[in-house]
Amino acid sequence: MEKLLDEMLPIMDVEHDLILSRQGDVTIVFRAQLPEIFTLSEPQYDAFHQSWIKAVKVLPNHAVLHKQDWFLANRFTANRREAASFLSRSSDQFFTGRPYLEHECFVMLTKSPGERKLSNSLTSNLLRTSIAPKQTLRKAILDDFLDSAGQFKRILEDSGMMRLAQLRDKDLLSQTRRAGLIERYAFLLTANDQRLLRDITFEKGIQIGDRRCSLYTLADAADLPGLCSAATTYERYSTDRTKFSIGFATLLGELLHCDHIYNQYIFTADSEKTLKRLESKRLRLQSLSLYARENSLALDAANEFLNEAIREQRLPVKAHFNVLAWTDDHSSVKELKSRVSSALAQLDTSAKQESAGAPQIFWAGIPGNAADFPINDTFDTFAEQAACFLNLEAPYRSSQGPFGIRLGDRLTGKPVLVDISDEPIRAGICTNRNKFILGPSGSGKSFFTNHMVRAYYESGAHIVLVDVGHSYKGLCDMVSGYYFTYDEKNPIRFNPFFIAEGDVLDTEKKESIKTLLLALWKKDDETFKRSEYVALSVALQRYYEHVGKSSIFPCFDTFYEFLQSTFIKVLQEDKVKEKDFDMGNFLYVLRPYYKGGEFDYLLNARENIDLLSERFIVFELDNIKEHPILFPIVTIIIMEVFISKMRKLSGIRKVILIEEAWKAIAKEGMAEYIKYLFKTVRKFFGEAIVVTQEVEDIISSPIVKQAIINNSDCKILLDQSKYQNKFDQIQELLGLTEKEKSLVLSVNKANDPLLRYKEVFISLGGMLSKVYRTEVSMEEYLTYTTEQTEKLKVQQYAQNLGSMEAAVGALAKEMREKNQ
Repeated sequence: MEKLLDEMLPIMDVEHDLILSRQGDVTIVFRAQLPEIFTLSEPQYDAFHQSWIKAVKVLPNHAVLHKQDWFLANRFTANRREAASFLSRSSDQFFTGRPYLEHECFVMLTKSPGERKLSNSLTSNLLRTSIAPKQTLRKAILDDFLDSAGQFKRILEDSGMMRLAQLRDKDLLSQTRRAGLIERYAFLLTANDQRLLRDITFEKGIQIGDRRCSLYTLADAADLPGLCSAATTYERYSTDRTKFSIGFATLLGELLHCDHIYNQYIFTADSEKTLKRLESKRLRLQSLSLYARENSLALDAANEFLNEAIREQRLPVKAHFNVLAWTDDHSSVKELKSRVSSALAQLDTSAKQESAGAPQIFWAGIPGNAADFPINDTFDTFAEQAACFLNLEAPYRSSQGPFGIRLGDRLTGKPVLVDISDEPIRAGICTNRNKFILGPSGSGKSFFTNHMVRAYYESGAHIVLVDVGHSYKGLCDMVSGYYFTYDEKNPIRFNPFFIAEGDVLDTEKKESIKTLLLALWKKDDETFKRSEYVALSVALQRYYEHVGKSSIFPCFDTFYEFLQSTFIKVLQEDKVKEKDFDMGNFLYVLRPYYKGGEFDYLLNARENIDLLSERFIVFELDNIKEHPILFPIVTIIIMEVFISKMRKLSGIRKVILIEEAWKAIAKEGMAEYIKYLFKTVRKFFGEAIVVTQEVEDIISSPIVKQAIINNSDCKILLDQSKYQNKFDQIQELLGLTEKEKSLVLSVNKANDPLLRYKEVFISLGGMLSKVYRTEVSMEEYLTYTTEQTEKLKVQQYAQNLGSMEAAVGALAKEMREKNQ
């Protein structure tokens, strides 16, 4: 006989943000934010577990903790408000439709009247013809319960692992177009679903509309594992040197890839009455132990339980756990059952699919009806063991702000926005934005750095890159940046004397030019006199006054001519002696940089000279890194460019990324500059990033150890599997914890063979560490690639089609069609 749900529903009303059942039970509901999966260490799991135990102990007698974790299959859809770039649109298209599990967690605390009898499978309110409250709640009892709920919430939040937010009436009750939590459970609706009524039938198991449900329970102590703990080892990410931990019940949560709800119940009662009941049971078993071996074993178990309860001051509770899984594809019911059974088997439990008792258990799962759970489907245990079966983890979450890098969730590859610069500063995790990136050749280092730099550029940042190896040529062409490189036909050109329109000759500009001139004039081991320094200051001041009065173009040639024709007379008028400033020697030494000289191109550029306003600049030093004259000059100019941006671009993010070139820079007396940069850049809304691939570079260089590593709160490591046998030294140098070590050595250990990506480990201040996927679209791949044949093909297409964007788009389309 069919009945309307309104007639059967055990919920009488929702008032004052509480659920009142027809039996007089009161329920308060919290939405919980759990730690992200794969981010906790074994000691952290233990600490979180202890917090749950303490929280359960503050609950009053006749209370129920009902934790309900929803895991719903979904597909990714891009949701960009701002106009997206070509590469961002390609990324959106690539990830659209990517399946993942969406997670919601609700923690419900129910207080039932003290004199209420416990329900069982025969007395569930689902089977009663009339349901009426037996007790009118007194305000004092309600206040005591709410006080306990407040303590429960504080204990869990004080652990620092989770947040609880109480659901209000509008969240519990359905609105015109949106289903509330109670209706969502009854009809298995997602949070974004509009209200949809479905038939509920229990004739052949549980069927809700077209959704076939399977209910698996952990309700008998005989079916449970012999041992349980807060954490267990996840073999897929473990190595012979490290143990990778996950929550004990995570296999029934985020690692179970299907639509399901994991219900967890812990029932508190008067512990003295519970122990007396068990003592009576023990005496009965003792008298019957001679008649059957089963009775003897049960007697031993009862003795152990009672002894532990008294000796360890354990809190005896009743518990029940179940997985409600469903599918609307009837042909996949068998596969669904196989998945759930396999997950339960991995927990070393015997999978029990409920049939006769399934309707009552499902009915008790309605938010607010946990007190009506059939007590014959629970088992006696302690709070410590019961808490082991609580799901402690949630999927990766995106950062809250608009800024970040798009990386992939480790399990599914679902895109998440990862802010490794601003959010850690706001949260107090980091004190600076500097980053140290370590990844051997072939680990995906160039892909990650290209991807990160592009995210910075698209957020409006100014980027200065110092590279050796042409890793950023494609991205630079894509964003139409300045690419400085050296070859015989087109040598590298600068103009440190140029001042953009609206800019002024400030002290910083003069100091950088003087530094350059002294570097050109004096040898590394040769000092300059104070008089020479003053003379150069006066020369620059007079030169720019001369430029302002005439129409000459500021560059080294006109400065050299000014010294020859005008400033030499100033020195004569001021009676400056040759020993104080040898003009002849100065002009002779700098003659190669003047027109007609060997390096006359270097300091006389007339294009690509407004570097202050240019947002993407790459200095490719591969061909000059060993050059004794060009390399020191270029590095000084790079210094001047970034420091100028750092001090003049107020409120704008600035990034300098130094690839393998830092080794050569350090050799040329740039160590002090690197130290200064890493210590100072944070004050100017900037960040310095150093990228290296060899472990020996870290070990051998005091600059890296002292200046870079100590002042880089963000450490990024790619695949270190080839160094796993000597990783202890790296761990010590980088200050990584044991948890971080296990995360680093798990990188790329269990990648999906059907997808092309590499994983990356990111540590923020040693407090927050995660591993992400760096997975990109075909268009992004072709832009970032460092494979020479692919780069040449992209460049050829760009020449034929007239732009990098058109080339990448056409080539990506060809490659996708070829792979189909």
